[in-house]
Amino acid sequence: MSGSDTSPPVRVLLVDDHEIVRQGLRSILEERSELTVVGEAATVAEAVTQARELQPDTIVMDLRLPDGDGVEACREIRSERPETGVLILTSHADREALLSAVLAGAAGFLLKTLDAGRTQEAVIAVGHGESLLEPSRVSELVATFTANAPSNPASEQLSALTPQESRILSLVADGMTNQQIADKLTLSAKTVKNYVSGIYSKIDVRNRSDAARLVTESRARQRDG
Repeated sequence: MSGSDTSPPVRVLLVDDHEIVRQGLRSILEERSELTVVGEAATVAEAVTQARELQPDTIVMDLRLPDGDGVEACREIRSERPETGVLILTSHADREALLSAVLAGAAGFLLKTLDAGRTQEAVIAVGHGESLLEPSRVSELVATFTANAPSNPASEQLSALTPQESRILSLVADGMTNQQIADKLTLSAKTVKNYVSGIYSKIDVRNRSDAARLVTESRARQRDG
């Protein structure tokens, strides 16, 4: 896929704590007229600030950062700006990292071993709103985690939620960001964020990945029961 002559270039933010990696990516991406690197960041905090200020179309985000991980940064950025596509940069796409990235709203993975041409095309595609995650692959991952999940009484944990909390948790499990949930339920993003924090406390989970696994397990039990 390539941009047309009349389309503005895809604006890219590079996030990696190694300057040499950022320089290499910038060099590769700016070989294409359809791409322009508008900023760089080395930490989660810098990435969130830069994303807010620069409003990039695509963020290439390293999975491991000094003050956190790219999945959490992805979640925070997309809760504020869901139109920004995030590609998680990693050496290898393991199952748990992939599922966590999907739940955080990432558009796909970018392997550090990928050749220049395919890297450019991936960044352009995500900048145009495409996802690089195959639905069949996502379904396989969710099924695997459901099968291997510990035998927690998921339905009992979820029964403590109010109907509105249950609706919000279901949308979280479907991979929606706080802003997307707010738009769907006609709430403010801050209200949704407060709901999500309260839900995590009620069902004793730490993040979106844990919450989604609990919901997936509960759904599977209901379907099989």
